[in-house]
Amino acid sequence: MGAIYNLSGRFAIVTGGAGGLGLGIARALLDAGAGVELWDANAAGLAEAATELGASIRTVDITDRSAVDRATAAAFSAHGRIDILINNAGVLGEVKPIWETSPEDFQRVLQVNLFGAYLVTRAVVGRMRQQASRPSRVTPHPLRGHVVNIASIQGKEGMASAVAYSASKAGLIALTKSVAKETARDGIIVTAITPAAAETAMAREISAERRADILGRIPMARFVEVEEVARMVLWLSSDECSFSTGGIFDLSGGRATY
Repeated sequence: MGAIYNLSGRFAIVTGGAGGLGLGIARALLDAGAGVELWDANAAGLAEAATELGASIRTVDITDRSAVDRATAAAFSAHGRIDILINNAGVLGEVKPIWETSPEDFQRVLQVNLFGAYLVTRAVVGRMRQQASRPSRVTPHPLRGHVVNIASIQGKEGMASAVAYSASKAGLIALTKSVAKETARDGIIVTAITPAAAETAMAREISAERRADILGRIPMARFVEVEEVARMVLWLSSDECSFSTGGIFDLSGGRATY
């Protein structure tokens, strides 16, 4: 039996909520008692997710500053407060050596994976800082919220033929550390995880040769399960995570041990 976290009375936003990883994270949050709003640019996928999970949804292009600001204002208005932000939205981009990549694709990947996370964090944390802190169930130090960024092991190591994706995730790791320092006295915990590849739609975009290459780098010789990612996010979103701000948590099956 897994650890049980009580997130009743908490409300979460999960970006990239129409995808497999977003759905798995949202399901775990809902099972722990949290209210959840899924954000995604894929309106049809969001509708399916809403039917499957019963979560509220909002169609948002996270690369559009005005859209993000409007969505954030609407979410705070609808729910009163946001306690948990999961920056999960991401795209893979081209799997090519840098000299064969297109600048347009590189820019698109950074726009979604890094700039989009920046815009959402900027908007949500800006308001989160102004909301009342909540007495914690496990620590005497009140908390205003948690932000969990879904980075990647490639952001630590880099990877050939993944320059845009690796760079965007490395940037997300640095963003995590910087925002954590800025909000350390506000009762806002900001962390990131660095998973290896998971069995999601993104993993199915790669060739069999690429898949074998990635698998060969993982000492456990398997991809991470969506549920394993969700369990880590659940702890990082809970009151039990109260002094680990700025932490980058490994989920790589031993691929990187730092």
